[in-house]
Amino acid sequence: MHIVIPEDYQDCVRHLECFTKLSDHTVTIINEPITSIQEQIQQFKNAQVIVTIRERTKINSELLAALPHLKLISQIGKINTHLDLLACKKYGVRISEGVGTGASTAELTILLTLAALRNLVPEVNRLKNGLWQGYLGKQLRGKTFGILGLGKVGLQVAKLAQAFGANILVWGREGSITKAAQLGYQSASSKNHFYASCDVVSLHTRLYPQTQGIVTLEDLQSMKTDSLFINTSRAELIESGALEQALRSGRPGFAAVDVFETEPVLQANHPLIHLPNCLVPSPWICRKG
Repeated sequence: MHIVIPEDYQDCVRHLECFTKLSDHTVTIINEPITSIQEQIQQFKNAQVIVTIRERTKINSELLAALPHLKLISQIGKINTHLDLLACKKYGVRISEGVGTGASTAELTILLTLAALRNLVPEVNRLKNGLWQGYLGKQLRGKTFGILGLGKVGLQVAKLAQAFGANILVWGREGSITKAAQLGYQSASSKNHFYASCDVVSLHTRLYPQTQGIVTLEDLQSMKTDSLFINTSRAELIESGALEQALRSGRPGFAAVDVFETEPVLQANHPLIHLPNCLVPSPWICRKG
């Protein structure tokens, strides 16, 4: 069986223990981003199985029509809008989905929170340059930690933040508010109350057409001047250009993000990379332009 695994940017799949299960099959791993449907067709033309990594690979009717050998799409993580389910049914392509814990994203969220509050990166760079401490760090204990979307990842982040002594405040759709009440977490009385009250806001909502741009410029600018905004979910959940504009205006005071509209290729002049009040930790491939 010919299996194609596209957009494995970190070249990590071949090093996983489970990869040995594919030893009797022909496996093609693609490490570079695929930027057009013509390139997809060329790379996938002999595939009987495509293993998609989360939502990196979009599969639509036009692509499926050009892949006569394709029988199965194995999705790492949950099925989302990047897969055209009706088209898959039309062309007889089965879909399977994986199950993850979300723990790595939750841990990264807390890491970014602590690194931002403690000015970790600037302090490391100061010491490497022969300078002593130049910034006064903040502790998470006692802060109001806002969770926007109390799903699988949001709940883990809430528990981790609470373990550091933070006070949890929840906002989101009805399901998040109901779950917060069941678990004893406080919910904001309104969206404006949520953003204005939190010292930290962490975004944990899945991307659908109805959630695209749910965080607006007005939302961000209602945050405190010393507050922190964290996004480890999806860049498209924020209104286009709003985070940059809000950070330049000083509300919120700081942000930490590891998601962008275009991944993994970023333009070298992407504004968030160069803002002094934004922590961008991920080793993205930057191109000039």
